[in-house]
Amino acid sequence: MKRSALLDQIKKKQSFLCVGLDVDLEKIPPFLQTVEDPLFEFSKAIVEATAPYAVAFKPNIAFFEAYGAQGWASLEKLITFINQHYPELFTIADAKRGDIGNTASRYAKAFFETLGFDAVTVAPYMGRDAVEPFLAFPNKHTILLGLTSNPSAAEFQLAEVAGKPLYEKVLLQSQQWNNASQLMYVVGATKPEGLKKIRSLLPDAFFLVPGVGAQGGSLAAVAEAGLNADCGLLVNSSRGILYASQGEQFAQASADQAKALQQEMAHYLSNFKKG
Repeated sequence: MKRSALLDQIKKKQSFLCVGLDVDLEKIPPFLQTVEDPLFEFSKAIVEATAPYAVAFKPNIAFFEAYGAQGWASLEKLITFINQHYPELFTIADAKRGDIGNTASRYAKAFFETLGFDAVTVAPYMGRDAVEPFLAFPNKHTILLGLTSNPSAAEFQLAEVAGKPLYEKVLLQSQQWNNASQLMYVVGATKPEGLKKIRSLLPDAFFLVPGVGAQGGSLAAVAEAGLNADCGLLVNSSRGILYASQGEQFAQASADQAKALQQEMAHYLSNFKKG
């Protein structure tokens, strides 16, 4: 998907919501446990219910891989369903891959060509060799781990290198790689001060921002620190939307949660433009 198509969806829906599909079979409504493919059926229902309010969907690959071949089959069915019925929506494989050479190329082929995702998350620890194979695919996007929200992120990401945090070096260095215009970055919502700093370093980049909702991140703080003229944000919500209800009307409850976030996002987008 071209960046312009994503921008069109953001403008049309007045939303920068990404729905994270971290589907835990132990948490889905009990009545779905007995269907033939509960992973797919639950995910499909969430997609259908929240698509009017979201611009992106992000299946967490680990939550499908955990169930072996059946889980992978469910993932294939899900991405095929989204691409067929909602081709205008941006799809992210939350895979956090990170390897070099031919291995990286095969990961990229798996997610971009075989499965048909628009983007994939990638760990940059091994440097240029681990990322550029993903950037070789036209109109596909590589979402680099930048500054994450987990408690031990400081062990490496905030370590000083030549007087600056390591994450800053990673971000600035990545802008020198081939096809860097296809890069996006993961920045945790629970670190709004870091988000503001990264926006100053990368004024035109798109950020995927997890951590809003169940993890305690503030949408208002994220919008204040991260919005730019093109929006420049995809804010992810997973648990708060997925598990809004355990009843038979779970999908409607999820839609209500997504709509509430979309309406809040519309407010911030409108105020940003006015400012």
